[in-house]
Amino acid sequence: MRGGGLLVAGTTSDAGKSVVTAGICRWLVRQGVKVAPFKGQNMSLNSFVTREGAEIGRAQAMQAQAARVEPTALMNPVLLKPGSDRSSQVVLMGKPVGELSARGYHGGRQKELFEPVLACLEELRGTYDAVICEGAGSPAEINLRRTDIVNMGIARAAKLPVVVVGDIDRGGVFAQFFGTTALLSPEDQSLVAGYLVNKFRGDVSLLEPGLDMLHGLTGRRTFGVLPYAHGLGIDEEDGLRVSLRGAVRESVVAPPVGADVLRVAVCAVPLMSNFTDVDALAAEPGVIVRFVDRPEELADADLVVVPGTRGTVRALAWLRERGLADALVRRAAEGRPVLGICGGFQVLGERIEDEVESKAGVVDGLGLLPVRIRFGVEKTLARPVGEALGERVEGYEIHHGVASVDGGEPFLDGCRVGSVWGTHWHGSLESDGFRRAFLREVATAAGRRFVPAPDTSFGALREEQLDRLGDLIEEHADTDALLRLIEDGAPEGLPFVPPGAP
Repeated sequence: MRGGGLLVAGTTSDAGKSVVTAGICRWLVRQGVKVAPFKGQNMSLNSFVTREGAEIGRAQAMQAQAARVEPTALMNPVLLKPGSDRSSQVVLMGKPVGELSARGYHGGRQKELFEPVLACLEELRGTYDAVICEGAGSPAEINLRRTDIVNMGIARAAKLPVVVVGDIDRGGVFAQFFGTTALLSPEDQSLVAGYLVNKFRGDVSLLEPGLDMLHGLTGRRTFGVLPYAHGLGIDEEDGLRVSLRGAVRESVVAPPVGADVLRVAVCAVPLMSNFTDVDALAAEPGVIVRFVDRPEELADADLVVVPGTRGTVRALAWLRERGLADALVRRAAEGRPVLGICGGFQVLGERIEDEVESKAGVVDGLGLLPVRIRFGVEKTLARPVGEALGERVEGYEIHHGVASVDGGEPFLDGCRVGSVWGTHWHGSLESDGFRRAFLREVATAAGRRFVPAPDTSFGALREEQLDRLGDLIEEHADTDALLRLIEDGAPEGLPFVPPGAP
């Protein structure tokens, strides 16, 4: 089956393309198929560094794990990292190549990237038995079709069959399936093999008449109805959605008998990046992680995390405007734990010199750590390994800011002063021994009787979640039909659905 493929498109953003792609990858690899994920263009602040030092979307890294292969830049050749509502940093083959406005990108640069993106896909297809591609947004964004390099543009060039995913939990899924198909050109429609319903709650038999009617209207079948799955905890593309106040991640496992619950507050800074850093904390029994944007919400927190951000100076101003900066300073004076990660680490320092990201020049930080930050043009992309609190730690770095540390106790690449910690290392809390040691320090400083579970393995929990995704596909999708699609391509003779029909 060498070179087989499939494009998983969606009726909307967040319809479930990423998790369905991961689920198909996990299902295939369990069948002995050598499979890889691919997304030609990703827009996300949630990124990852591969072993060769390339920055890609974290969703594609998760999908590579689902496929049990090492992630590479080939799997996500173009990554857009928003810096505002109208501009993004363009990362090509894992390296930043500049900032572009949305108009500038769609007006010309995107078209230039089509051939490199297609070449990456073809290289993967020459190496793997199957490549499962993820689309972006909706394939029916007709205003962007001319320069499309991630949905029907890549599907048509690579002759990939397309399955469209719809989130029925939001309502209107039949209209979304029909409308998405009807808006496509006849050439693009010929590749749309059918649909996959996601997040269904209830009795499937009640849905089946609608699926039959949809088949009658479009001539296309539905490949499965996936049930709503609670607590997947799988990496999401967009940290902006999860940064809404009140979003909570809570361990589903109770703490040991007699132990306290540990409360973690994450400041929901603008342009939050790599919010998945706190997922490992939420995986610990008895830990509640909450995203907050008001100072009073820090009052009962045992640990406050200032996470990474694509806009350090903007995040610093936001913290001050909201009164969170003063609350953090008070916490530090009281010896209550604060952890800054990447941009959050930079915020906690004494001074920031930025002529690159915000071009704001010299800006005073919160002064909680003896650190000065100077932004450089070159981006640091690394996969460091070190030791802290007597435990081995692995992480990854993605930042323009270079830290000069002048005091405090060493802590990874940063430092610690009392109960205030700072590091550029993302992902460090996924190291089980270090995470437990860190939480013991936090609990002591907070006066809690929190006891980390000695056998919690974040890696094992992630594998369990990926297996759950594979199970969803295996148990609720027509896997024989999906396999034929991947091997043979879209069936011929599918009818054209004119706009406005029936």
